[in-house]
Amino acid sequence: MEKTNNFTEGPITLPLIKFALPVLGALLLQSLYGGVDMWVVGNFGTTADVSAVNTGSWLMMTITQVIIGLSMGTTILLGQMIGMKREDELGDVMGTGICLFAILGIIVTVIIEIMANPIATIMQSPEEAFAGTVLYLRICGAGLLFIVAYNLLGALFRGLGNSRVPLMTVAIACVINIAGDLFLVGGLKMGVAGAAIATVMAQAFSVIISLFIIGKRGLSFEFGIKNIRIIRPHLKATVKLGLPIAFQDTLISISFLVVTAIVNSLGVTASAGIGVAEKLCGFIMLVPSAIMQSMAAFVAQNIGAGKWNRALNTLRSGLIISVAAGIVMAYFTYFHGTFMASLFAAGKDDVIACAYEYLKAYAFDTLLVSGMFCFVGFFNGCGRTRFVMLQGITGAFLVRIPFSFIMKMREPVSLFWIGMATPASSLLQLTLCLLYFAYVSGKMKKDPTFIHT
Repeated sequence: MEKTNNFTEGPITLPLIKFALPVLGALLLQSLYGGVDMWVVGNFGTTADVSAVNTGSWLMMTITQVIIGLSMGTTILLGQMIGMKREDELGDVMGTGICLFAILGIIVTVIIEIMANPIATIMQSPEEAFAGTVLYLRICGAGLLFIVAYNLLGALFRGLGNSRVPLMTVAIACVINIAGDLFLVGGLKMGVAGAAIATVMAQAFSVIISLFIIGKRGLSFEFGIKNIRIIRPHLKATVKLGLPIAFQDTLISISFLVVTAIVNSLGVTASAGIGVAEKLCGFIMLVPSAIMQSMAAFVAQNIGAGKWNRALNTLRSGLIISVAAGIVMAYFTYFHGTFMASLFAAGKDDVIACAYEYLKAYAFDTLLVSGMFCFVGFFNGCGRTRFVMLQGITGAFLVRIPFSFIMKMREPVSLFWIGMATPASSLLQLTLCLLYFAYVSGKMKKDPTFIHT
């Protein structure tokens, strides 16, 4: 029987690491099979194919970020219920989440299929890559329900304190995606279509496997068909917690889409180079992302149990782990970026040069994000998701977009300076997080119930 894990007692650092490692492994494998698309297309396809996959995958990543953000509401709510020892309500929370995301998936699928051409136009997909971008969007859009279900199931397991099952399912999905890419893109020369089909197929199998595990092992609480219905209080709590995160992630992703559109206007080589760099950035940010997700689950349980000091100790532990990893990754990104880019664009020296120029800026962001993501995870676990939304939107629209646009107007155009828009945004966001943390800590000293208001 699949049990829920309680993080409100005992040591913190070691359990946090044990919980975060499977999350890290799952994120690594997700980045890997996203990177495999780029690697296979980069080695067996054309520069236009690389550009199409980059542009199309950015939109799908945006949609996925919205799903993950909204599903964080379910993760946090499940954690708080466990902390408050209200496990009899966990099945209803899960059922409400399933209904909500099924409706959302159907709506977005219809929108993508209808709007694929206009979306590619808005994103200024280069002429050589336009048809491939539209094709990628439509294939991934057709399989969107699997993508929604895949991410929701991961959020549910993490909310229950189980990070191992998502790792297991994503590992299988990764193998399927790699095999699919090599067969469809490398063997059958299907290019962009092959990469999209392999991605959807991999996540479909992952969903099936997750459902099989639930059916085989069972859960430590009652859950069945009768629980799959919308219960208004749970729906309201899920949306209240998750919508600000989803809204923030949407607008931040849109800001990156704007940056991608700005770079696309510089030509297919620059577009392909940024595509390679962004895939690498997915790997570079793995440890901070894993700590952020893990901390939200840890902190949510302790806030639910009324253990503020234990939540603070979780933040301290997370910062030590994340910043140490950030220093290492910043070094490799800045000084060995050419080698890293060559893994995804072998033989395409012009694309590698563009990617490395952009990556050097990301080295600075790696240091800032390693701290900022910890605070974001902490505030999410506290249920302070509206602040998380505001700081993210502020950084994206007051710094990242205008900075990128101004740098694009400079002569000569430098991808390094366009890339510096991201660390500039992260610096502002980290500053806001530190100020808000000081505010919340001060309030908690005066009123221990403040965090629940």
